Amino acid sequence: MPNFMQRVFVHNFWLKLISLLLAIGLWMVVARDPIAEVEMKVPIEFRNLPGNLEIDSASFTEAQIRIRGPERAIRRLQTSDVRAEIDLASVSPGERTFDLTGRHVHVPQDLEVVQIIPGQFHLSFDDRETRTVEVIPKLTGNLRKAKVTADPATVEITGPRRRIAAVEAATTDPVDVSAVTTRATFVTQAYVPDPLIQVVHPTPIRVTVIMGTSGEGPENEKK
Repeated sequence: MPNFMQRVFVHNFWLKLISLLLAIGLWMVVARDPIAEVEMKVPIEFRNLPGNLEIDSASFTEAQIRIRGPERAIRRLQTSDVRAEIDLASVSPGERTFDLTGRHVHVPQDLEVVQIIPGQFHLSFDDRETRTVEVIPKLTGNLRKAKVTADPATVEITGPRRRIAAVEAATTDPVDVSAVTTRATFVTQAYVPDPLIQVVHPTPIRVTVIMGTSGEGPENEKK
């Protein structure tokens, strides 16, 4: 028995002593690192939305997340380290309420999620639709009667079916024609005010204004 005990405590004595000191030092570091909390806002990421659907909700959700862990880890935490994800693979047209829990939030190791606001959120979905609409330039300045053309004259837009059906035309960034006396061409962009509708292939729009003609301009030039 004495020989056994001697082998246990004496064999590789210095290596065992160093290991013990390292373990004690690590425990002291961990024990002295207090627990802290932090709150941060992160966008909710939507995954696997079916290709034939669009999110038909005007406001996109972000979550306020409270995280707890060792103070040293909390200090190093960046917003990009935290992700809130919702899987949309099973959704269909209509309205749906989603729970947002700790299993939807990814944080670095040694940290835990203690609160999520909101705990639920609501989204609506609609079939995706694409169609072509006219481009009507938006003019400002001296709006005398003029001939106004847009090239290209139409753009293709895509978005939720209900919202696409409500669009009469696309418009452009404001074009100031107050300094035009005869003819001028402006390069601008076309867009639809609804944030859930996109121009399929954005391209510069060339707006040509010819003053002093009897041609009809866009509706907004007569207002």
